[in-house]
Amino acid sequence: MSRFIAKRILNIIPILLGVSFIVFSILSLTPGDPGSLILGPNAQPEAINQLNEQLGFNQPFFIRYLNYVADVIFRFDFGNSYRTGDPVMTEIIQKFPITFTVAFWSIIVASIIGVTAGIYSALKQYSLSDIMTTVTAMLLASIPNFWLGLMLILFFSLTLRWLPSNGIDTWRHFVLPTITIALPTSAGIIRLTRSTMLETIRQDYIRTARAKGAKELTVVFKHALKNALLPVITFMGTSLGWLLGGTVITETIYALPGLGTLLLTAIRSKDVPMVMAATLFISFFYCIVMIIVDVLYGVVDPRIKAKYKR
Repeated sequence: MSRFIAKRILNIIPILLGVSFIVFSILSLTPGDPGSLILGPNAQPEAINQLNEQLGFNQPFFIRYLNYVADVIFRFDFGNSYRTGDPVMTEIIQKFPITFTVAFWSIIVASIIGVTAGIYSALKQYSLSDIMTTVTAMLLASIPNFWLGLMLILFFSLTLRWLPSNGIDTWRHFVLPTITIALPTSAGIIRLTRSTMLETIRQDYIRTARAKGAKELTVVFKHALKNALLPVITFMGTSLGWLLGGTVITETIYALPGLGTLLLTAIRSKDVPMVMAATLFISFFYCIVMIIVDVLYGVVDPRIKAKYKR
């Protein structure tokens, strides 16, 4: 297992290099220059050209890219923001815990709702409960995040006054953003859990376990659920990785100063160091999440764990 994890960690390096090259290329092709951004639209052209020369913006594309990669690898220097002049990693590290908190608890809540409802729906196939659960999942999947967020604010914040509608002062401020993300995400988990459970409970070894007199709970949770959870774990991992990139709409609705809002602002202002650092940061954590997913495969399924030992 340790050798497998070490190989996967080493694979992160070429992935990050590829991501950095693609993002750097896209930013280089878009119009604008850092001198104009930093000095403002009323600055003299001579001053703008001088600042661009100091920042190395006038150098060829590959020279600029190689210099950036060298600074990151050898000095761990991601540069300073064009907007604020501060080190970009300082601001990213300040914003990331907010996004991570919302993303983590959203996946936890969505997993509890989705797996529970998916199992129940599969065991009660074609019943009224199954139909209601399936219809509910389809409705949750089709509801836009911005509409759901506004309705939750209207009901829980303005009408009932139970929960705050913005800010990050206490845990209560994270409840509505978590629900806004968790409910649509749980819809995908419900449908995936239901389909994998239906496929698993029809297998021969499930019939054999029931024929031997095993209790239904033992058959479902010990034999069927472990095999059915593998695709669900993959879906959870990819969803968490996507949420770590920042749910911009949710952060905007609830005025959360998270990583998604920071990245969107940097893209709009063409803050190249901030965009590059935020993208690499998100890509790195996405890779870490997928490594954790692979490790969970071995925990859930002993056959996969045996392959890791080879």
